[in-house]
Amino acid sequence: MKRFLACALLMVGGMAATVAAAERFPNLAAQSPLPRGNGLAAKFKADAGIAAHPAVLFADNFEEGELGARWDEKGAGKGKALSLVAPHDPRCGQRCLKVEARLGENQGDGLTQWYTPADPVFIRFYVKFDPNCDYVHHFVTLRANRGLRGADRWSGFGGAGLKPRGDERFSTALEPWGNWGKWPPPGKWNFYSYWHEMEVSRDGKYWGNSFQAEPQDNIPKNRWICAEFMLKHNTPGQPDGEQAFWIDGKLLGHWKGINWRTSATLQANALTLESYVTDRWTKNPTNTVYFDNLVIAREYIGPAGVP
Repeated sequence: MKRFLACALLMVGGMAATVAAAERFPNLAAQSPLPRGNGLAAKFKADAGIAAHPAVLFADNFEEGELGARWDEKGAGKGKALSLVAPHDPRCGQRCLKVEARLGENQGDGLTQWYTPADPVFIRFYVKFDPNCDYVHHFVTLRANRGLRGADRWSGFGGAGLKPRGDERFSTALEPWGNWGKWPPPGKWNFYSYWHEMEVSRDGKYWGNSFQAEPQDNIPKNRWICAEFMLKHNTPGQPDGEQAFWIDGKLLGHWKGINWRTSATLQANALTLESYVTDRWTKNPTNTVYFDNLVIAREYIGPAGVP
């Protein structure tokens, strides 16, 4: 029950990213020293064996074992919308994760893993949006909790519409965003972030603030995309935190000067890989997203090696 409530409380804001962070946090990608192109994954064909790399904290290319066997938790849907299928791409091996959200039946689902914190931390995954996929409400989310055990590991979940305390939680999600229907679904990539210095939304609540990278092409459907993002913790109480994201090895966004937290005990340590929809934004009855080659590491990961 605790798991269900923690997940459900978070799944309210989604595309309500009414506040853009562009004025406070300019995109520094053009002059950023961060790496591009190939990273540590280039030597691992379809990510085979990548978990043994000393910089890797967690990895799942969905090639072995039962669905979700390496993960700590399945989402509120208890895995009913999840399955393993053939990816039809050599970079993704023989199996990938399929999330099939059906309005009126389920809202999608996902998997959550707690890991030993690192600074900075890099999250890389492959994703493919099926031609039937409409707008997505929530996507791949990194959360900061006060610890890895008991109630502390849930402190970063929930709280939709509320501004967190600096010692309570923060989160950032790499998501497709439709800009209120102005961009064709699933939209364009952006960060959807909650932290104690976030801006209030027009309705007086604190929905996630949006870090947008423009200009940017619309996200294509029916092809595999290599998506990666990075978070650097701030010195507690100081505005020296960062976040960045790459698409197919190209750095699209890099933002500095973020005061993520006020306490050193609050660290990013939980990753949720999910596709979650609601009828608020999604009109297609079936919405399918595929994931593969998820890696959490201490350094830039980059695209998977090609067999």
